[in-house]
Amino acid sequence: MKLDTIALVETPEGIDLQAELAGLVPRTLAYCIDFFIRMMIMMVLGIIFMFFGKAGTGLWLILIFVMEWWYPVLFEVFKGGQTPGKKSFNIKVINDDLTPVSFGASLIRNLLRTADVLPLFYVFGIISMSSTKHFQRLGDLAAGTLVVYSEPEQHDSSAIKNVAAIAPQLALSEDQQVAFVNFALNKGRMSADRQAEIAEIIRPRLPLNTSNATDYVRGVGKWLLGSKH
Repeated sequence: MKLDTIALVETPEGIDLQAELAGLVPRTLAYCIDFFIRMMIMMVLGIIFMFFGKAGTGLWLILIFVMEWWYPVLFEVFKGGQTPGKKSFNIKVINDDLTPVSFGASLIRNLLRTADVLPLFYVFGIISMSSTKHFQRLGDLAAGTLVVYSEPEQHDSSAIKNVAAIAPQLALSEDQQVAFVNFALNKGRMSADRQAEIAEIIRPRLPLNTSNATDYVRGVGKWLLGSKH
């Protein structure tokens, strides 16, 4: 199967989204860092728990369970798809539709590490990543997740350079504000015709004297970004 370093997804609105896939090497190195962190925590707390006898042994077993199964899940869900190891290599886990990873998907992909590690040293996981288009191990295939590079947010300010900021006449929800800003910055890299087509959809909600729906939406987005002129 042909490998591809870019994952492409087209949204229902016709916007193309893409992400650069992380390969075997950065994922392996990230795992090694996380493994080292987990081992250090378990070793230090294990020494402390020794002083509590049988109760300490019970606490240490609970700690092993938490660090092995919940360490990656909690970081991936609450830290933008990044464990400390993944953050070190600027990679993160997301759903295969390029949305933030969900709790269920993270749990599935990490539970199935038991299959990926078989028969020894993650052989099945390495074979799976090497033979699937998007470098997915068995856990990723089952959970519908990808590991991609986390690029810093870049604003395409040129898209609104020559557009006047326009204060919205109606109260906008948080999601609506995000939509206006993303449209203004052309984050989906839409063509001019596609932008005009999408802007025309909301024309009935725009002021009657609006001549250019695209510029109006961009103007509101520019205003929401803090520009008042």
